[in-house]
Amino acid sequence: MPIQQRSPQRHSRAPVVAQAWRDQKRYGWLLGLVIPTLVPMSWAAAALTGAGVFWWSGPALMFLVIPTLDYLVGPDADNPPDSALTWLENDRFYRWATYLYLPAQYVSLMLACWLWSGGGGVAMSDVDKVGLMLTIGGIGGVAINIAHELGHQRARSERRLSKIALAQTGYGHFFVEHNRGHHARVATPEDPASSRLGESIYTFQFRSVLGSLRSAWRLERRRLSRHGKSPWTLRNDVLNSWLMTAALFAVLVAGFGVEVLPWLLGQAVVGICLLESINYLEHYGLRRQRRADGTYEQVRPSHSWNSNSVISNVFLFHLQRHSDHHANPHRRYQALCHADEAPQLPSGYATMVLLALFPPLWRRVMDGRVLAHYGGDIRLAALSPRKERRLLRRYG
Repeated sequence: MPIQQRSPQRHSRAPVVAQAWRDQKRYGWLLGLVIPTLVPMSWAAAALTGAGVFWWSGPALMFLVIPTLDYLVGPDADNPPDSALTWLENDRFYRWATYLYLPAQYVSLMLACWLWSGGGGVAMSDVDKVGLMLTIGGIGGVAINIAHELGHQRARSERRLSKIALAQTGYGHFFVEHNRGHHARVATPEDPASSRLGESIYTFQFRSVLGSLRSAWRLERRRLSRHGKSPWTLRNDVLNSWLMTAALFAVLVAGFGVEVLPWLLGQAVVGICLLESINYLEHYGLRRQRRADGTYEQVRPSHSWNSNSVISNVFLFHLQRHSDHHANPHRRYQALCHADEAPQLPSGYATMVLLALFPPLWRRVMDGRVLAHYGGDIRLAALSPRKERRLLRRYG
């Protein structure tokens, strides 16, 4: 179904002349490049101090430092003026803030393999290696967000970079499914990446991973069939992306030894779980209604959960302004806007992922918000089929 291309209702502000407007977060976007440099920083800190706690810098940054700063700094709902959007998107500074993530990402991955194999002049316990796996896995998970940004652009070079960013986690089929599947089916029962009211993050992740994989394969099979080709070809973007991962892992195993393979597989799982955890937040319980002709209503800002937590937004390149992204998929991150119609999460993504790991707490915080979003009519929400009767008895 075509995506409705329109700007969301804008957060009110006084008229601003484009030439006088300045992006107050311009250099803040560079904070996103801290994440892929965590491995060398952790190595340096561990070598200088002998403290193994530094190998856990990734989880500490994502789930302790960022949520704390979100709480202290607060939200930012300001939008660029319409007159500034074109030149803001054309400013290449912002593109390089995402491009540079990739070399830092792969330097960190190679460094992690060297450290796992006994290099680096530091003694690492198994616990230290697990911390490093979680840190580099987090880097790979955020790289999927970079791939998400680049994969939506029209330039072929950026779409190629998107596939390279995905190779670390072996999640290359995201390149196919997200753009051609999720964006068409978001907030409908047909979308595996839209979570349902009453569904736990653990059930959702299993459903989303398998469903997205099946969807990506079907989409590529249909595309190639229209050109009279078999899906078993290197032109299949699912297959060629997996081959990129296989080649990457083969080179790393050849260079650093077979002992790094379990850690490579583990970090890929961590990155995938981080991505799917964020997917879980973005559309929880939200549903597009069917029209009289059987089609779904157009995608609106009300079909995505958003957050204006400024620190999470600069680290994640405005991923939390998700409604505007669905309304304008090709719009670059720095130009994404807050929409008054969009439902707001009570905190940033990092905090909400932590909350989602404890389903009873998550439901206590979020189920009431979903119900309020639909004016108390639970029948309008997307309900987990396994929990539908219970939810209707409780809220119906």
